[in-house]
Amino acid sequence: MKVLVVEDNEILSRNIVRYLSSREIFTEASLDWEDWLYKALTKHYDVIILDINLPRKDWLEVCKTIRDRGKEVSIIMLTSRWTNEDIVTGLDIWADDYLVKPFEYSELLARINAIYRRRMQNQSNTMICFSDIEINLKSHEVKQNGENISLSKLEFELLKFLAQNRTKALSREEIYEVVWWESGNDFVFSKTIDVYVGYLRKKLWKEVIETVKGFWFLIP
Repeated sequence: MKVLVVEDNEILSRNIVRYLSSREIFTEASLDWEDWLYKALTKHYDVIILDINLPRKDWLEVCKTIRDRGKEVSIIMLTSRWTNEDIVTGLDIWADDYLVKPFEYSELLARINAIYRRRMQNQSNTMICFSDIEINLKSHEVKQNGENISLSKLEFELLKFLAQNRTKALSREEIYEVVWWESGNDFVFSKTIDVYVGYLRKKLWKEVIETVKGFWFLIP
């Protein structure tokens, strides 16, 4: 799990990072909105812990920018404002949860773990994850280490079929029947599957797909 802490109180920010890191959660921190927006848009995080009282910027506007870019990240608001309006606005629009300062670090950890579990449960029917690769079955998006990988329709279907049968060696005939024939592509040269495996190897890390005895392919 990767967490980004956005808090301009340097002592509080450092303490949160230290606490979460001691629980084996990879945690980074930002002290201002420019830095955290850059990190949120260029890196992959599972959870952002956001102080919504940061000066000089509307936090709702920054969250909207992140959502508009298609970033799938959970946001926990930290707020010293004890008003229902602030909380309801955040939860209705962009955020997933909130904590009012001061708070116990153990409670923050519990909120992070609960959000992460919900996200994994929601993704179980729409996501295939292995190694550093995420395959979104709903949006047909593929990410490696948080970066989008552009695939054609057949490349996506091939990767999906291999991922759905991880550790199983698949013959060219099995791949053809599911990826090509069921997709309406009922004519394929014998080497076409090898060509498309080659396409995937160039776009992903080469060791993602293995060749077994020259006849079968698998994702280990």
